[in-house]
Amino acid sequence: MSDKLTGYIDGFVFPVPRIYLSEYRNVAEKVAEIWREYGALAYYEYVGEDLNLEGTRSFIEAVDLKEDEVIVFGWVVFPSKETRDLANEQVPNDPRMSDLVAPLTQSTRLIFDASRMVYGGFQPLVQSNGNG
Repeated sequence: MSDKLTGYIDGFVFPVPRIYLSEYRNVAEKVAEIWREYGALAYYEYVGEDLNLEGTRSFIEAVDLKEDEVIVFGWVVFPSKETRDLANEQVPNDPRMSDLVAPLTQSTRLIFDASRMVYGGFQPLVQSNGNG
């Protein structure tokens, strides 16, 4: 790979019950700020809308989406894998994360089920953003 390619991203896909999407968004906005404090350059989450392409496996199948759920697709951009690795050690230990995430994982109303998340860290292969 070219030395000109920079950065590192963590990508993730998971289901959220539709009725809790607004609550989840409020938490995700706070979580995004915490990730940025620990070195993330950017944090994105999007809600699935057009999830089927004939001849391909869908996110719907990957997370075993239920009728009352939506897909959240996100990624966190880091300047390097080293920054990402350090953030991945520090963020889960930040006390604010426990306060934010605990209500999402209560068994009585599970908003976020990590066992159904698809996740990975990625190094650059092609970068084209129209800036040169």
